[in-house]
Amino acid sequence: MPEFLKINELKCGYPSGFMLEKINFDIQKGSFAGIIGPNGSGKTTLFKSITGEISIIEGDILLNNTNISTIAPRQKARKIAIVTQNAEAADILVEDYVLMGRFPYKSTFQLFESKEDYALANKFMKLTGVLKYKDKLMSELSGGEQQLAAIARALTQEPELLLLDEPTSHLDISHQVQILNLIQQLNEDLDLTVLMIIHDLNLAGEYCNYLILMNNGKLHTKGTPKQVLNYKHIEEVYKTVVITQENPLSKKPAIFLVSGKTLNMNKHD
Repeated sequence: MPEFLKINELKCGYPSGFMLEKINFDIQKGSFAGIIGPNGSGKTTLFKSITGEISIIEGDILLNNTNISTIAPRQKARKIAIVTQNAEAADILVEDYVLMGRFPYKSTFQLFESKEDYALANKFMKLTGVLKYKDKLMSELSGGEQQLAAIARALTQEPELLLLDEPTSHLDISHQVQILNLIQQLNEDLDLTVLMIIHDLNLAGEYCNYLILMNNGKLHTKGTPKQVLNYKHIEEVYKTVVITQENPLSKKPAIFLVSGKTLNMNKHD
């Protein structure tokens, strides 16, 4: 299967000196991919290079064999949707917030949303479970509900690629699972390609089918969760002792932490 998103010899970074160099990976159409790694490893820098927030110094980022730097902003917004870490908790109705996702499709002199815009907004609000809040203000929703509304807005863009920056950060486990179950469903039902930054290695292993492990501005390992999430890679990158086993139901890798006290007790046994 040909690659859908291709990162080729990427170099990018900041004037402060932090750089990513020689980043290479391909993501196939319909993949659910995750970017993992410790703080400061380059996850966000990589993410921002794909969204266009920071400039590419060397290399290419190709979407369907087209360099994304050559795609006009309006056309790019039809192909790529972005959900940030924290949704905007503004005093705007949820329905109006979700309808903002239709902006790339508005004609130059179009002032109001079309029937199709409203139909799509309602479709994705229903799918994400926020239709019942459509007449509420975004600021009145919980953090998890705001994230679901942000995903609904992204989906109304009808993108080919959904980029998510830690969509489950600061959420309790029930909302984490709810949101990742939804993203997994969208990935499968809509053949939507997903790339997200995620900190929790167990969630990354359970939900993603492809992982990119970053460390010190370089791509350390890439592949399936089984290929990436073994104790050697995790201990080398995170400098933390772990035990990895297979989830008996999903057959995906599960990671267990080991406390210092437990380690010391076992040293004396």
